[in-house]
Amino acid sequence: MEETKFLVAIIGAGPAGLFAARSLANNGVRVVLFNRDIKPGGLAEYGIYPDKYKIKEGLHKLFNQILDSPLIDYYGNVTVCCGGNIVFSDLFERGFQAVLIATGAQGTKWLRIPGENLPGVYHAKDIVYYYNQLPPFSQRRFVIGRKVAVVGAGNVSMDLAHYLIHEKKVDEVIAVVRRGPAEVKFTGKEMEYVAGNLDQEAFGAEVARITPQMQSVGQDPSVIKQAFLDAVLKAMPPVSDTRLRFEFLATPVRILGTWTTGVSALKVEENHLVRMDGNVKAQGSGVTRQIEADTVVFAIGDTVDKDFCMPVYGDGYVVVKEPRFPIDGISYEAFDVDANSSMDKVFLAGWARQASTGLVGLARRDGENAARAVLQYLKTQSPMPDNEYISIKFADFLREIHPLAVTKRWLARLEAAEQAEAHIRKLEHFKFATNDEMLRAMGL
Repeated sequence: MEETKFLVAIIGAGPAGLFAARSLANNGVRVVLFNRDIKPGGLAEYGIYPDKYKIKEGLHKLFNQILDSPLIDYYGNVTVCCGGNIVFSDLFERGFQAVLIATGAQGTKWLRIPGENLPGVYHAKDIVYYYNQLPPFSQRRFVIGRKVAVVGAGNVSMDLAHYLIHEKKVDEVIAVVRRGPAEVKFTGKEMEYVAGNLDQEAFGAEVARITPQMQSVGQDPSVIKQAFLDAVLKAMPPVSDTRLRFEFLATPVRILGTWTTGVSALKVEENHLVRMDGNVKAQGSGVTRQIEADTVVFAIGDTVDKDFCMPVYGDGYVVVKEPRFPIDGISYEAFDVDANSSMDKVFLAGWARQASTGLVGLARRDGENAARAVLQYLKTQSPMPDNEYISIKFADFLREIHPLAVTKRWLARLEAAEQAEAHIRKLEHFKFATNDEMLRAMGL
């Protein structure tokens, strides 16, 4: 193997981190990939609905091809920073020339309204991780009632509806949307998974109720209504009697209930549609009403992990406004808002750079562009011809302080163990639900 001249650490092995690793390795850079989870893939592994087998298998195969590169080392079950197994100083002191943070958006976004801490209130991400068996969420208990309000209008909200309808078979799912049906972010394909349970009469009545609002901003309610009904024609056959309905132009302002009985209702403010700067937005009317529900799930986006050792401003990490190494005018260089200075050698990619923006395709592009920025930076640094020795010494160091770090060799054992378990149980797919089970299956 040709001796490499540069050594880069990537923290996070979701799509952004993996594709960044491939780009760097293809340019002769030695990459060490750290992952908090045992398995790589991030949201591609633990965020896509479990029955979307073809999508998940295709991504799994692609990620395995990336990790096959001899220039990429992988360490799973490793946390970096803030009480983790290693910290930034460990990396720089042991020869890493740059760090690319691709940790995704591990935090959850809340509206910060009264009642959010009542029993029966959840964030969508936690439930998605639960049914995708991501430790430790796979061991959490979620008490789901019979009438569930899902707040949000993206693909995740439809995934939640899918789970509630197909797996939990609740009585009713109420999709609570701040704006109108023309502004929803979920795709028609996602709607097809749940459209078989759409209460068409209630949907028609809801569109009729907000028709004046839609017409006031130049929208044709009949066209938009038909787009929803087209999904019904292509819908999966219903597997439960769950009733799915929509409540448009509604912003949650309070969750009602008690600590002993849990959620009883979601209080919302009715909105008007207005056109501002060429965009349709929701504007509160001051009028409130209640939507009966015994469970509330927020699917309103994500934030970065605020416990990770990066300075946070608002809901995210920050990039340098005037970068030294811009890619297509975009900055990937980390900025320390506390010190009011750039973070030398540290870069951001994917949802760590900009949370909740796009799915795997956009994360891939962002990771690859971040790798281009890192490559520009490396050209300003002196080559290190002894990177192979440095990598070996670092592996020895990590093994000494954290014997349960999972390498590519152990990942292959885990995959074989899960395939064997699927065969024994006569299942198409099987996944161990806890880290302990995975470590035992690997022989660790």
